[in-house]
Amino acid sequence: MSTGIHHATNQSIKPFKSSEEYLYAMKEDLAEWLRDLYEIDIDVNNIVEALETGAVLCSHANNVTRVAGEFIQKYGMVRHVQLPMNGVTFVNSAQPATFLARDNISNFISWCRKHMDIKDVLMFETDDLVLRKNEKNFVLCLLEVARRASRFGMAAPVLIQLEQEIEEEIREELELPLEETPPLAKPQQRTANTQNLDEMVRMHHWNQFTNWNQ
Repeated sequence: MSTGIHHATNQSIKPFKSSEEYLYAMKEDLAEWLRDLYEIDIDVNNIVEALETGAVLCSHANNVTRVAGEFIQKYGMVRHVQLPMNGVTFVNSAQPATFLARDNISNFISWCRKHMDIKDVLMFETDDLVLRKNEKNFVLCLLEVARRASRFGMAAPVLIQLEQEIEEEIREELELPLEETPPLAKPQQRTANTQNLDEMVRMHHWNQFTNWNQ
C-alpha cells in the first residue's frame, strides 16, 4: 500500500480551506526543517530564493548520502529501504538562473531519481524551481526525499514525523502487521502551529488505512 504524501493534495482537507493553504503549510515545515538542519537563512517566504541555485539541494543530497553510509556501516542493508550510495557534484558559488545553477538542480534531480528512487509523479523539473513554474512538485519532491531518508536515520520535518506516528497508531488500532523499519533519527522539537497539519495528516491516513482494510 502506498502512503505517499502527494495523495493528500487531491483530497478535501477540512483544516485547510484551499490547496494553497496546504502548500503554504508544507513550505513552512520544510523551511523550518532546513533552517534547523543547516543553520541557513530560510523561511516560508524565501524558500524558493534560498534553494534556486541548487547548492543547498546538492549539499543536502550529499548529507543524506553520508547518513545512509553511516547507517549501512552500523546496520547493513535493509529490505525495502532505498539507500543512496553516491552523492552529487555541484558548484557552491552558482548564481540564480545561471547555467551553473541549472546544472546543480539537474544533478539533484538525477540523484533523486537514481539514488532515492523518487517516482516521476513526485519529481520536478529544473524550470519548476528556476522559473517558479511548479512549486507544488518541488515541495512534494523534497518531502518525499525527507520521508525516505528518515527511514535510515535522517532527521525529518514535522509533517513526516506526524505521518509516521499516525501510521503506527492506525496500524495498532486496526491490528495490521507492523512494517519492518530501521531506527529513526531523534524527532525534532515540534512548533506550536502544527495542529492543523496534525489534523490533516490524521484524516488522510485514516482514510487510506480504512480503505485498504475493506
